[in-house]
Amino acid sequence: MLDRVRESLFSTLRDWLEGAKVLDLFAGSGSLGLEALSRGAKAARMVERHKPTLELLRRNVQELGLEASVELVCADALAPRAWQGGELVGGSARWDLVFCDPPYPLMQDAKTRGEVLAALRALVAEHLEDSGRVVVHVPRGLLNTASFGAAVSAECRTWGSNDVWYLGRPAGERA
Repeated sequence: MLDRVRESLFSTLRDWLEGAKVLDLFAGSGSLGLEALSRGAKAARMVERHKPTLELLRRNVQELGLEASVELVCADALAPRAWQGGELVGGSARWDLVFCDPPYPLMQDAKTRGEVLAALRALVAEHLEDSGRVVVHVPRGLLNTASFGAAVSAECRTWGSNDVWYLGRPAGERA
């Protein structure tokens, strides 16, 4: 994600950051989860399955001195077991903020895009706090509101060639 897109994104997330439990899927270098921590999030679980990238992420966390606030997980970001928090978040499986920045090839292939969308629906339905948000970064114009299904409230913001979707539970379906 470009720096200017990330900056714009975080300016929209102020209300969700303070004290938040963050799940960062397809974490890569950790830029989203680490930025959330720098802006007041309590803890971040970062999921990355590519081992060399996970080692880069581990070094980034260490260089910033954030080991006490980060859980690193080597796993498939679409696997529900990767969404279960550890001791850092009291074993919570419910998140205030979830970042999902899947590699573009996953989203451009219809089969794997369907797998990502199914995982997003499950995250919203079963693993998101009532007022929480799932933030999804994809190429512009790839998805529309109907892509997420009726059980997901979806709003899109576009910055250049990037769409950022904000997902949550519809107001009438919150506990």
